[in-house]
Formats: sequence, C-alpha cells, structure tokens
Amino acid sequence: MSPPDTSFAPSENIAKLKESATIAVSQRAKALKAEGREIIDLGAGEPDFDTPALIRRAAQHALDHGATRYTATEGTLALRTAIAARATVRRGRRETIAPAQVVVSNGSKQSLFNACFCLFGPGDEVLIPTPSWTSYYEMVALSRATAVAVMGDPNDGFRVTPALLTAHATERTRGIMLNTPVNPTGTVYTRSELDALLAIARERGWWVICDEIYLRIAFDGDATSCLDVAESLDRVVIVDGVAKAYAMTGWRIGWTISAAPLAKAMAAFQSHTTFNAAAVSQAGAAAALTLGEPVELVVRAMVEQFRARRDAAMAILAEEPTIRVIPPEGAFYLFIQAPGAGRVSDAGTVFAAQLLEKHNVAVVPGAAFLAPDWIRVAYSTDIDQVKTAMRRIVTAFRAR
Repeated sequence: MSPPDTSFAPSENIAKLKESATIAVSQRAKALKAEGREIIDLGAGEPDFDTPALIRRAAQHALDHGATRYTATEGTLALRTAIAARATVRRGRRETIAPAQVVVSNGSKQSLFNACFCLFGPGDEVLIPTPSWTSYYEMVALSRATAVAVMGDPNDGFRVTPALLTAHATERTRGIMLNTPVNPTGTVYTRSELDALLAIARERGWWVICDEIYLRIAFDGDATSCLDVAESLDRVVIVDGVAKAYAMTGWRIGWTISAAPLAKAMAAFQSHTTFNAAAVSQAGAAAALTLGEPVELVVRAMVEQFRARRDAAMAILAEEPTIRVIPPEGAFYLFIQAPGAGRVSDAGTVFAAQLLEKHNVAVVPGAAFLAPDWIRVAYSTDIDQVKTAMRRIVTAFRAR
C-alpha cells in the first residue's frame, strides 16, 4: 500500500497569494540579529514607543473589572461611541455619525479586508494609487476582484489625479483605495486634492475606501480626512485605528466608519471569521480616544520625534547628491530611488539585499509596492539608529 499523499496544494482562494514583504524583511532581520549581527531594522512600520501609560492603566483597570469576555461582534458600545463622536466632530454640521456606523476589528488590516470582501467580487476592478501598501493588492485579489495599479508621478510624491484614475478606469471599475498619509512614500494629499479624488469617484459611482491609519502623523499641520471633505458617506468607507498614532500595534484595534447598511454587512461577515476584537484591547482603545489632553500631549510628542528623525535622515541623505528621495510629509517612511534604477532589473530588491548583507540595514524593496526601482525605509526607531542607518545608506550609494 502506498503512503498517503501529504503534499499541500493550495486552494484557488490563495494560490496566487504573496507573503507580506514587510513582514518577510522583519523576520530576516530578526534571524540575522539572532546570529549576532548588529542589524538596524528599518523594515517594519511599527513605532518604537511604548503605549502611553494612561492607556495601559485604563486597560489594566478594565481587565481587573471584567473585560475578559466576548463583546458584540461590531465592538463595545463604549468604543464605538467614542469613535463616532470623533467622526461627528470632523463631519461638522453635515451629519452625526452613529455608533451603528462603526465596526471594530482586529486591527485596521482586518477592517480593510472586511470592506474589500463585502464590496468587491469577481469581475470588479479596484483602482489602487501606486505605490501603495502591499496588502491592498492582495486583499482585492482575495476578494476575487482585480487590483488595477495607478502609478502616480514621482515628481509629485507619486500622487494620483482624477485624470490618472479615469485613464485606468473601465466599465468594470467598482472602487478605489485611498491612503493618506501614504505608506510607503509619506505623501499627504491636500484638502483640494482629496476633494477632487472623491468628486470623480462620486461622479463615476465608485466606492472609496480611505485608509487613514497614519492621519495623526503629519508634519505640516493636520492632514485632511475623507470625513472632512466627503459630501456623503453613502459610498465611502473610512478605515482607522490606534496602532500608529498611539503606539498600539500589538493591541490589534482598527475600525471602519460607513453607511449603516454596509456596517451591518461587515459585522455579519466578521461574525463568521474572527468575531469580536479582544475586550481589553477595546477598553484600551476607548481610553486612547476619550482621556483627552493628557494622551494628546503624548501623541504630539511622538509626532515631534518622528519629525526630528525625518529631518535628521533627510539632512544626511542630502550629503550625497545622487540620492533621490520623496520628501515625506507624514507617516514615518522614506521612499528612496535605488542606484541603478532604470538600468538594473528590480534595482530596489538588489540594493535592499546589499544593504542588509553588506551594511547591516534592513529595508523593504520597492517591488513590494509595485515600484521595483525604489526602497522603503521606516524611520520608526530611535534617532541615533536612524542616523547610523542613513550614513550606511550613503556609504552604500557611494560604493555603487
């Protein structure tokens, strides 16, 4: 009798799924560190700050008072009320956002996937301003729709325009995924630019998913939210969370804000996948949004440290005139054109490998964001590490 076949053949659902490049880089960096290499990991987009103490204490209090059980699928009323209240302030006189329009998930990544899976399907096309976070393309594919990359102009921070979107649109276009501030470029769309993008989507009847996870990390005044400019939320989904601004990546709390019927559908879908986010994490997120000025002071201090890191990094990179970098206006990323761009196939991947193996700096190849001539550098670690890494990058450029 022949032995049973234990080989694994993936289903069509995931046959073309690609591993997250950002996670892969981080894992490789950790493996090299375990071998004794002094690696500076600028791959993962994770703030190095501790979650503010006030939030931690509030979560501990909640844990000691029963935050250990299931909650409603869509999240606790306390957290959804806090999210809705903040959204209502941004909407101004146009409308009041109700808790029923909010669905809390296990991180904004799940929130994005919920929206994609509930809105898009076979035959649909979704426009994705590119370069964009690598998971957008995979989420659309997992929804069995087609992701259509819309490459922005590198001379304008890779911004896309209504003209670029319409040039890539077809009768099958069903939506667009926006992100501001942008991962990986650090570009921030102005109010007028965002208004124009929402206007063309409204005119064409497209759904708009607005990923605003980096909204609080902007260096030239407050970044504009789709909540600020959207005429209606009927075909708009706002995605946000506490991971980046409040240094709460491990708490895994994100959310969507949408019209109530879509929110109900996303909650129903989530009820069959992960159910509710952790009760204690929701309590911590509610504290982040409701404790007011003491927490806001900490957030502003973190943003100022990100600004200082950006400025220090840009100053060192400016010492080498051959380095081309998109000036970041928000988030905590530098998008740098790799040496050999336009001449070397997948120049970003080649250069990223050299930086890691020869200079002990881990970065993400731009191919992960469909921009193979570039690399993404996360300056989300302490400023001395950032400076050392930038000097190594300059050295690597000069060695080329």
